Amino acid sequence: MRFNTELEHIATYQAGKPIEEVVRNFGLKESDIIKLASNENPFSSSPRVIEALQANAKKAHLYPDDSMLALKEALAQRFGVGVENLIIGSGSDQVIEMCVRAKENAHDKSDKAKNETHKSQENTQKPAVLMSGVTFAMYEIYAKIAGFRILRTQSNFHNLAEFEAKLEPNPEIIFLCVPNNPLGECLNAKQVYEFLECAKSKSSQSLVLIDGAYQEFASFKDSAKAISPQKITQCFPNAIYLGTFSKAYGLGGMRVGYGIASAEIIAVLHKVRPPFNITTLSLIAAIEALKDDDFIKNCIRENFNQMKRYEDFAVSKNIEYIPSFTNFITFVLPKEIDSSEVCERLLREGIIIRNLASYKMNACRITIGLDSQNTRVLQCLDRVLSSVQKA
Repeated sequence: MRFNTELEHIATYQAGKPIEEVVRNFGLKESDIIKLASNENPFSSSPRVIEALQANAKKAHLYPDDSMLALKEALAQRFGVGVENLIIGSGSDQVIEMCVRAKENAHDKSDKAKNETHKSQENTQKPAVLMSGVTFAMYEIYAKIAGFRILRTQSNFHNLAEFEAKLEPNPEIIFLCVPNNPLGECLNAKQVYEFLECAKSKSSQSLVLIDGAYQEFASFKDSAKAISPQKITQCFPNAIYLGTFSKAYGLGGMRVGYGIASAEIIAVLHKVRPPFNITTLSLIAAIEALKDDDFIKNCIRENFNQMKRYEDFAVSKNIEYIPSFTNFITFVLPKEIDSSEVCERLLREGIIIRNLASYKMNACRITIGLDSQNTRVLQCLDRVLSSVQKA
């Protein structure tokens, strides 16, 4: 059986290990597991959301309103854009996939056929996507499936000078994760706008994706980081802003994301959007979540209060950490401490964090949990680090 040959060169995305798998593998009680690997909101969802889901549970057999008008209107009011500037996805991941699909055949693929016997030459003629040295893994996966060539900056962090240097020849897509996952650092909005101006003049055919999955956290911590989807839409016709309900809004299990861009871009994306691509209950949950600003602000405030404990711990242990504008923190471990061993030992104690070895980093990413969870995690991490260092 034949499959897409591009799949031969793609590693499967490794999601945060589920609680159920840890229970099976290590014989632990589910109540003893602390999962801090997937950047979920440890405070759950707004009480308004839970009440709405309970009240509407009997609608689960119905398809959703495929126009998703009520949610679009709520988002349009929130961001000062038009309904025509919005598209809804099953998580922002799906909007990323739509963008890649929409750009997949932007170059004539007959060139590929002409050069079939010259693989190295073919590779240089493939259309490209541009991203940071370390960033969200699904950018590369979606791009490779579509046959794009991957361009990365040498720096792990977002280095806009390196991005600008790679604008010619025009990459089809440019990914900017602001704040950046899995590292946590964040560009200032002014830097992003300046880059978008540069891309508009030098690389107008490139679609620039501004992934704002963690923007609620960044803008709360530092207003200079706050990106305006309205400005993206009005000033940059080749850019799209992505947002999600999976992080600050606590709806990771409902899978709701959105894209905000010019009406022209959105109209094209709707041609590759599957029908009924989020559920009836997901729509209800997202609409209610937008109504509870106090819940979101309290979650974010406590997130950064608790993050300070991890920062203090890292300083006390002489461990490098990346200042974070998200709901997670990344510890970069010294050479004598293997991140894989640390994560495995914590796993055996029922603590799930994210090993960044797959990103070619000796580092681990930890979602900021509840006060009691963080207390246990830091105690166990202290013990594990001491044990690993002695060994």
